[in-house]
Amino acid sequence: MPAAATSRVSTALLTDQYEFTMLEAALADGSADRPCVFEVFARRLPHGRRYGVVAGTARLLDALADFRFDDGTLARLEPFLARRTVEYLASWRFDGHIDGYREGELYFPGSPVLSVRGSFASAVVLETLALSILNHDCAIASAAARMASAAGDRPLIEMGSRRTHEEAAVAAARAAYLAGFTSTSNLEAGRRYGIPTGGTAAHAFTLLHDTEADAFRAQIAALGTGTTLLVDTYDITQGIRTAIEVAGTALGAIRIDSGDLGPLARAAREELDGLGASATRIVLSGDLDEYAIAALRAEPVDMYGVGTSLVTGSGAPTAGMVYKLVEVDGRPVAKRSENKASHGGAKSALRRYRASGTATEEVVYLQAQGPDRREETDVELAVPLVRDGAVLPGLPNLEQSRQHLRRALVSLPWEGLGLSQGDPAIPTVMPPVR
Repeated sequence: MPAAATSRVSTALLTDQYEFTMLEAALADGSADRPCVFEVFARRLPHGRRYGVVAGTARLLDALADFRFDDGTLARLEPFLARRTVEYLASWRFDGHIDGYREGELYFPGSPVLSVRGSFASAVVLETLALSILNHDCAIASAAARMASAAGDRPLIEMGSRRTHEEAAVAAARAAYLAGFTSTSNLEAGRRYGIPTGGTAAHAFTLLHDTEADAFRAQIAALGTGTTLLVDTYDITQGIRTAIEVAGTALGAIRIDSGDLGPLARAAREELDGLGASATRIVLSGDLDEYAIAALRAEPVDMYGVGTSLVTGSGAPTAGMVYKLVEVDGRPVAKRSENKASHGGAKSALRRYRASGTATEEVVYLQAQGPDRREETDVELAVPLVRDGAVLPGLPNLEQSRQHLRRALVSLPWEGLGLSQGDPAIPTVMPPVR
C-alpha cells in the first residue's frame, strides 16, 4: 500500500480508558506478557444485508505506524494510571503479528476479518483503534457497494462531506471509491488518496445573482461549457432552457437536486433533446440511496450524486465488528454470554468456489487443525499484514483493492446482489464452539 499523507492524531484519541484499566491490572498481576490472539469479526450483518465489504485496513496500518504514547498523552494519563503503567506505555510499541482479509474482500457473519497476535499488553491497546476504523469504513464501503451495484455502469459521485465529521468525510470518500464510486467532492480525500474529485455549484450561487441566466453565465465563463449547471433553483423546465441558451448545446451536464426525480429526469431528457442538447448529461442528487438508485434504473440518468445515505452507511452506520480474545498461551478461550458466544481458538478462513467461479461457502477453521478438507478451487482469505510490529511492503493499493472488490462481487450468486432482505449471500461454516 502506498504511503498516504495522513493527519497525525493523538494516541489519546485512539484508545478507551478501559483498555488502560485492563493493561494496568495485567501489569500488576504478571499476565501482561502472556501470548494472545485477538480477532475482529462481525457476529451478524446489518438487517437485510447479504454481504459486507472490508475497508479501512490501509488506514489502520497507517495509524499503527504512528501509534505512540508521546509526552503529552502520558501527561494526561498520569492522573489515573500507576507510575509503572505510564513508564510501560512510554516505551510501548506493537511488536506482534497481524493477518487479515485484504481491503475489497467480502466478509460474512463470523469471518475473522483481522487477527492480532502478540502479548496481551501489546495487543489489547489496539482494540479501539482497530474497531473505530474498521466499523466505520466497512459500514460505508458495504453501503457504497450496494449503491454501485444498483447504479450499474452509471458513475457515482460521493457528496457527503457536509453530513458527517470532517475526518469521517475523508474516510468515507475513500471507502466509497474503493466500493465503486467514481469520484468525490471532498478535496482532502483527493489529496490524501488520489481519488478523482469533482463537483458543481450549489443553489447559493444562483441566488447570489440577480437572475438565473447571470449565474449560469458566470459559471460558464469561469469553468467552460463542460461544467454542470444546477437547474432546479426555481423552475426546472425554464432552468434547462436558460442553461442551453447561455451555454449552447455543448453544455456538459445539468443537475437536478429535488423533486420526484424519475419523472423529472424523463422530462429533462425530452427538453434537452428538443433543444438540440442530446449530448448534455443529467445528474441526479438529493437524498439518494441504493433503493432510490435502483428505482431510477430505467430512467434517462447519466450520473448520481450521493451524500447523506452514503456517509451514514445507508441505515447501518457501524459494521458491528467486535475485537475478542480467542487464544491465550495457545489455548482456545471463548465468551459464553447468551447471543454473544464466540468461537475460541485462532482461526483462518477460505472461500470455496464452483468451477464456474461462483462462491458457494466460506469455511472458517481453527489454525491448529486446518479445514476438514481442501478443494482445488478453495482460496485462502487472510494475508500477512504486519510482522514483528512492522507493516509488510507490497500490500495492495487502493486501486488494486477496488478492482478486487469488483471481481469478488461478480463471484456472488446472483441473489446475493439483491437489495431485498435475505440471508447472507453465501453461508459461513464455523468450527464448533469451544
